Amino acid sequence: MQQTELETTGVSWRDYLELCKPNVVALMILTSLIGMLLATDGLVSLDVLILGNLGIALCAGSAAAVNHIVDRKIDDTMARTHNRPIARGRIQPSQAIMFAALTGLAGMVILLVFINQITAWLTLASSIGYAFVYTMYLKRATPQNIVIGGLAGAAPPLLGWTAVTGEVHYNALLLVLIIFAWTPPHFWALAIHRKDDYAKAEIPMLPVTHGEQYTKINIVLYTLLLIVITVLPFLTGMFGLLYLVGALVLGAGFLYWALVMLFGQDDDSGMKTFKFSITYLMVLFVIMLLDHYLIETTPII
Repeated sequence: MQQTELETTGVSWRDYLELCKPNVVALMILTSLIGMLLATDGLVSLDVLILGNLGIALCAGSAAAVNHIVDRKIDDTMARTHNRPIARGRIQPSQAIMFAALTGLAGMVILLVFINQITAWLTLASSIGYAFVYTMYLKRATPQNIVIGGLAGAAPPLLGWTAVTGEVHYNALLLVLIIFAWTPPHFWALAIHRKDDYAKAEIPMLPVTHGEQYTKINIVLYTLLLIVITVLPFLTGMFGLLYLVGALVLGAGFLYWALVMLFGQDDDSGMKTFKFSITYLMVLFVIMLLDHYLIETTPII
């Protein structure tokens, strides 16, 4: 887009909020919050609950801002992202860099001073993984970008857990594994819907490099893998029957939409699957919380 076409209106706080990708960060904080609550049978102290999630959110917002900076030319070519504040010229890259640095620093200071070191360093590693490893390299290097890079986005429940306990526990890693397996079918559904945009921007997303049918098959396979993985917390005794039933019902819904994409003729099935996947993750983690406080569990294996 030519410079003369860029917006020249003054920047607002909403533009800076958009830099943080608030909807994405909100979902991350939901899983972080529930990770905190699952880490203990009692109550989480209010300072950890507030300051821990604030620090994680600030670091996540900082990483999102870096994503905006690095992808500003790509964003300008894609219909989904062309109105982002840097792409439209409402915020200059230098301003965004300063904003990202300040928010990231503030988040790290909060975590180091008020929470604990392991949470701070894991949060930093997650932010670097998304902002630099994924955004700067993997996104442009391989159609498996979202599979490899998805680990950074899967970290929030672990961060919430360590904020409360100060240690990495295998139950927290199971939560990470669930989000890690959820990410590819979630994002590939959107990539199919926005295939032309990604092709125009020369981003090697799977439907661009291998075609829609191949991607749809992979979505079905990853959804089946996700269903299997979501059963593991029941088998280990982390959750009880309420969780198991909820996970299987939600998994059946996700598989239904994956099969609709594979065999159906609905052009909007990609976006419908993408939207359902967000609801899936939110409801699954809420069910985890309900089960944790309502059901007594014993390990099956």
